[in-house]
Amino acid sequence: MIDAAVLERHGIKPDEYDRIVTFMGREPNLTELGIFSVMWSEHCSYKSSRVHLKTLPTTGPQVLQGPGENAGAVDIGEGLAAVFKIESHNHPSFIEPYQGAATGVGGIIRDIFTMGARPIALLNSLRFGSLGEPGTRRLLEGVVGGIAGYGNSIGIPTVGGEIAFEPSYAGNPLVNVFCLGIAKASDIIKGVASGTGNAVYYVGAKTGRDGIHGATMASAEFDDKSAEKRPAVQVGDPFMEKLLLEACLEVMQTDALVGIQDMGAAGLTCSTTEMGSRGGAGIEIDVSLVPQRETGMTPYEIMLSESQERMLLVAKQGREAEVERIFEKWDLHASHIGEVTSDGLLRVKERGAVVAEIPNGALTDEAPLYHRPMAVPEYLAEVRRLDLDALASSSEVGRPAGEVLLALLGTPAIGSKRWVYRQYDHMVRTNTINGPGMGAGVVRIKETNRAIAMSVDGNGRYCYLDPRHGAMLAVAEAARNVACAGARPLAATNCLNFGNPERPTIMWQLAQAVEGIGEACRALGTPITGGNVSLYNETDGRAIYPTPVIGVIGLLEHADRVVTRRFQAPGDVIVLLGEGRGELGGSEYLKFVDGSVRGIPPVLDLGAERALQPLLADLAADRLVRSAHDCSDGGLAVTLAESCFDTDGIGADVSIERTAVAKAEPINVAAALFGESASRVVISAAPDAVSEVVKRAGDAGVPARIIGRTGGRSLRIAVGGRVVVDVMLTDAERAWSDALQKYFVKRVA
Repeated sequence: MIDAAVLERHGIKPDEYDRIVTFMGREPNLTELGIFSVMWSEHCSYKSSRVHLKTLPTTGPQVLQGPGENAGAVDIGEGLAAVFKIESHNHPSFIEPYQGAATGVGGIIRDIFTMGARPIALLNSLRFGSLGEPGTRRLLEGVVGGIAGYGNSIGIPTVGGEIAFEPSYAGNPLVNVFCLGIAKASDIIKGVASGTGNAVYYVGAKTGRDGIHGATMASAEFDDKSAEKRPAVQVGDPFMEKLLLEACLEVMQTDALVGIQDMGAAGLTCSTTEMGSRGGAGIEIDVSLVPQRETGMTPYEIMLSESQERMLLVAKQGREAEVERIFEKWDLHASHIGEVTSDGLLRVKERGAVVAEIPNGALTDEAPLYHRPMAVPEYLAEVRRLDLDALASSSEVGRPAGEVLLALLGTPAIGSKRWVYRQYDHMVRTNTINGPGMGAGVVRIKETNRAIAMSVDGNGRYCYLDPRHGAMLAVAEAARNVACAGARPLAATNCLNFGNPERPTIMWQLAQAVEGIGEACRALGTPITGGNVSLYNETDGRAIYPTPVIGVIGLLEHADRVVTRRFQAPGDVIVLLGEGRGELGGSEYLKFVDGSVRGIPPVLDLGAERALQPLLADLAADRLVRSAHDCSDGGLAVTLAESCFDTDGIGADVSIERTAVAKAEPINVAAALFGESASRVVISAAPDAVSEVVKRAGDAGVPARIIGRTGGRSLRIAVGGRVVVDVMLTDAERAWSDALQKYFVKRVA
């Protein structure tokens, strides 16, 4: 019997060990225990979430590949497929910010080109503690540096993303990375091993001791000894990955390849077992043939290492020399380390002696599946109460609306993220049409007239208050941002970031969020094609906000009809699509004036959202709109201000109706200006196009109201006939531009 302390170090519970013994018919040795520990970790097996994830919609006429492979793929016409996925690298990025984020980028890129697609765009979704807290700036600088260092070096543009700052992420930042690639629909490659006797090849960087038990580390909470886990963080080499990318894509152009998979989480263990399991085959390898950069490595270390820039591939018999020549051309060695077998076993040898022998199915299909207990958090009864009359007595609420707007624009949550994205090369490869800060990222598909729009979105405050509804809002916002760019949303990927699922309240949050994602995706026709679950995001028992992040891609038939958030010309008419309900629950305004996260998140009418999004795509396709910007954080006033920025001084004069949500006058105005009601978009159109815009909105059942015109050098907003905001654009844009960089740029007196 293996010692209980050894089991604990491997994250194996006593009942799970009993199952291992049953599957094996004997006690496992230490190497076999290590293999089970990573494959049965939460990070690899999804043992707490699989039962819920199975309820998500994953099919549709556009879906070419759903969950279960390295990435999802959808048909985009002209014989092409968009291949995309989002993954997390939260735990490594907390321990070692630069390398954690860099290897997160490297890993998601490999997931895409493993499918036979050339990666053409990156996005990221980041969460940190408040910038005033100790350590946050160091984390942010390290993570941004890692993303930039890897993406810029390999030559893939980062075209957008999002960042939020909340105290709950101080001890556990979130680093979620999205990648999009393009492939021929007929040439999608899968991670499968089949054909008894076919050669198994190891290609890419040599194996070291970095990243050992990375998957296990990512399936545990943090404590004050987290720094000791630094050896579990991988070290990346983007220049090696560039060679690997080109070599893999070239070998995929031959028919010598049976299957290929990235050695990501759990390294050689995961790639061998998953490829064998998918193909109903076994794999036998000899670890003494694995290229190693350190001496004296044991089979245990080699199998569990998560060294980066490595791939496992299966080549057809008789084609080995061809595969080896291609990798040699790119200065890479293809090492023949084993063969495909017919017995369904993972068999690991060292110089011919068997050191591990496990049924593949026991590691994959038979991994534990938990129906964990759930309970509604007690805090909800308190935080969902919002007394607007009491709030109206706050001195902050009584401040002039113009001052509040300037203050909100100057918060890190709402202000410009230019300090971050100017570190990213977003124009490399010359495909980028909409870059960071302009709404959804948009890249053209070369040799066609088409383009792909993409957005990642999530709101932890909303999910903290109502995880099901908050998750629905995340789906709707990501798809709406894609539609604002003029694209028709096609499909989605998700990254589910939550605390410890062994706590019933956390498990309830996760289950509710998955329910909400499923409902919204079904309503909007955006099936989930893959993604990632990241659990145990907490430190010393303090969990992050439940944070499902949704990535949505959409198709533009005409790349030259992309729409951005910016007003384009003076004299254009500003139209508000959708209805404002004056909802302040969970809003940035409420957090600013009261320092609290409470109330009920905005209501989401999926029917209204389903009508709005195709309308936006139709208006863009017919060149009837000149700009479009989603109303989200900060509400209508912030949306209008952001539409004025980066425009060489095109202001706006706007009049909106009063929203009666409370007796107190300051709240009344604040709700109209800063309420975050969903399914709303501010668009601008040329005067001669407005009547057609309003008509089409009416035909689609979307409320449309003319609220003002562009022009001047200020932003003026009247509520109920009274001007409540009148700010110079220079002042507003300065506050917005300095919001983040003021924490990092030292000013010279």
